[in-house]
Amino acid sequence: MSSNNRFSICPLASGSKGNCVLIRSAESRILVDAGLSGIQIEKRLERIGEDPAKIDAIIITHEHSDHIRGAGVLNRRYQIPVHITDKTLRAAPDIGKISDPVLFECGRSFQIGRIKIEPFSISHDAQDPAGLTFSLNTKKIGVATDMGVVTALARQHLKDCAVLYLEANHDPEMLMNGPYPWHLKQRIKSRTGHLSNPDCRDFLKEIAPNNLKHVILAHLSEENNIPEKAVQTVRQGLNSYCISIDVAMPHEPGNIVDIE
Repeated sequence: MSSNNRFSICPLASGSKGNCVLIRSAESRILVDAGLSGIQIEKRLERIGEDPAKIDAIIITHEHSDHIRGAGVLNRRYQIPVHITDKTLRAAPDIGKISDPVLFECGRSFQIGRIKIEPFSISHDAQDPAGLTFSLNTKKIGVATDMGVVTALARQHLKDCAVLYLEANHDPEMLMNGPYPWHLKQRIKSRTGHLSNPDCRDFLKEIAPNNLKHVILAHLSEENNIPEKAVQTVRQGLNSYCISIDVAMPHEPGNIVDIE
């Protein structure tokens, strides 16, 4: 792939301890969420050969601390614009001081460089949670985690992605037999909680015939899931398709996935 046509995604961290994903083209670098400390995000960017000072934007999907922890620090240290909805900003006092936040709305697309971003509402227990798609020419990447159910709106936006970063949070049996208190188990299973491995599998099986080439399983619970189980479950729905599967991990950057 020539450098001018490069379009890729790389998870820097995924899970309840922190979430951060890099989307990059030849001209632009975008972080989706910044849920680690500023220092940790800097280190992980440097490990994949990226300069934190050259990040063009941070897009915040919702206000939970594992998605916003380092946003204020990076904004102030490098003057990186933070794109966030008004409701999310109001619900996120822990984000710290943000200089000149750039407000967006779910349902209204915007551009960063040549990359078109389409934010859409998802089902999660936050004020204004967003899923995102990123398009460059005919190439499309989808990012959707922290959602209890794949709604018709989410299906519409994600159905033609070539690469999809999608939640596979828990194995239902591990969750129900695990150490969490009942109220937390109920929250995770609810329509505003998190997608299970079978939920993820069923949705991917539905959209696989369209354009899907690569899946990154994200936001796996360290208590209620294991990567091998998530991959095995999801693979059951994709055996008849030539689709690669990666798992985004909590403690280190994942593979860089380029769209061919």
